[in-house]
Amino acid sequence: MEVYYTEKQITYFDRVRYDIISLIPKNSDQKIIEIGAGACDTLVALKEGGLAKSVTGVELFHFPDSNQQNPLIDKLIVGDIEKDDVVLPEDYFDVVICGDVLEHLIDPWLVIEKLSVSLKKGGILIASIPNVREVSVLYKILFKGDFQYSESGMLDKTHLRFFCKKNILKLLSTSKLTVKNVTSTMMTAKKSRRRVINRLTFGLLEEFLVNQYIVVSQKK
Repeated sequence: MEVYYTEKQITYFDRVRYDIISLIPKNSDQKIIEIGAGACDTLVALKEGGLAKSVTGVELFHFPDSNQQNPLIDKLIVGDIEKDDVVLPEDYFDVVICGDVLEHLIDPWLVIEKLSVSLKKGGILIASIPNVREVSVLYKILFKGDFQYSESGMLDKTHLRFFCKKNILKLLSTSKLTVKNVTSTMMTAKKSRRRVINRLTFGLLEEFLVNQYIVVSQKK
């Protein structure tokens, strides 16, 4: 599996997730951890924007000459969140970010449990997860009979798990977590034909139009 990650362009790992940043409370005293932090661009943006007191990144790979080496990063753990070598403190973080990472894991349910333990009471976990029910994926599978994997996108060859909206909500609704907010890429796009279609159909087709859901869950 690791070889498929090495084939990806660096741009796959080094973008700032402004959509996720917009969902983080405006509080300069927060401790934030990002799982699958990539080149740590989002964590640096959080620190520069005054939204965090300390930021921690967990990432599988070293990226030389990237923001992983930025002095604003308080801690970088290079390791696999699914393995015992990544040990996180209990009741410590105010915000946990899982941006497009849970679908790459063998057991995302167990990882959510692990991350919930590291969250403070009242802290939030933000996860963005692709929606496999999206119309272009269904068209490809149902009408073309094709489940061909690709280098990126919904059928990225590094994806191990696939979710529809209700599966995403179930994953992020646990004995420790309550879903507080759900947004989507279709909804946040400023100029989107899909937004118009969704409005005209009174939201009945939403789950076929959304590429990705972004969910905020809070620790009870």
